[in-house]
Amino acid sequence: MAAFTCVLMLPYIAAAQSSDFGNWLIYIGNKKVNSKWNIHNEVQYRNYDAIGDLEQLLLRTGVGYNLSENNHNLLLGYGYIISQNYIANTQEKIDINEHRIFQQFTSKQNIGSISLSHRYRFEQRFVEADFKMRLRYFLGLKIPLIKNEDLPSKLYVSAYNEVFMNTESEVFDRNRVYLGLGYQLHKNARIEAGYMNQLFENSSRDQFNLITFISF
Repeated sequence: MAAFTCVLMLPYIAAAQSSDFGNWLIYIGNKKVNSKWNIHNEVQYRNYDAIGDLEQLLLRTGVGYNLSENNHNLLLGYGYIISQNYIANTQEKIDINEHRIFQQFTSKQNIGSISLSHRYRFEQRFVEADFKMRLRYFLGLKIPLIKNEDLPSKLYVSAYNEVFMNTESEVFDRNRVYLGLGYQLHKNARIEAGYMNQLFENSSRDQFNLITFISF
């Protein structure tokens, strides 16, 4: 199964950028090898503006193992990230390269018609000459608003919270909270629009997300 996610974020506040309109293009894929093994791949292309002003390019891949059918998955992965950060009070950028190894456990469950997903991720980050480690916990839910037995399409509410914690000083890294409204077009496609706040230690960003998922 693969998913293509196009994320548009407004506003996206960053130092020295010329616009507060940001854009994320995200591809997330999961290839099922057999009932136990899967291959994960992911591309995220993030812009300060609508397009053409790169903030970050993230490439991730990994091999997963299902502990139970569709509900519990262990994954070992690798990521490469290049960030283009603006130098304070200038229009100049600096490139920062990161290699990342990560391990994660994903669990899914249903409570009535509500779908819950938990993701626990441990990252070892090689950022230029520095080595950092980070823990992440993601809790997401999907609540259908209209159930139709004849058609697969349905309206739903989507929400998640993800907290990032460093293992050394300045333990709190960031927190993301999201609330959106989605529509299941058919079993392989859904669209979603919502609001996300990303909270840092000394600042925050408010973003509007427009998301399209296509699975095949």
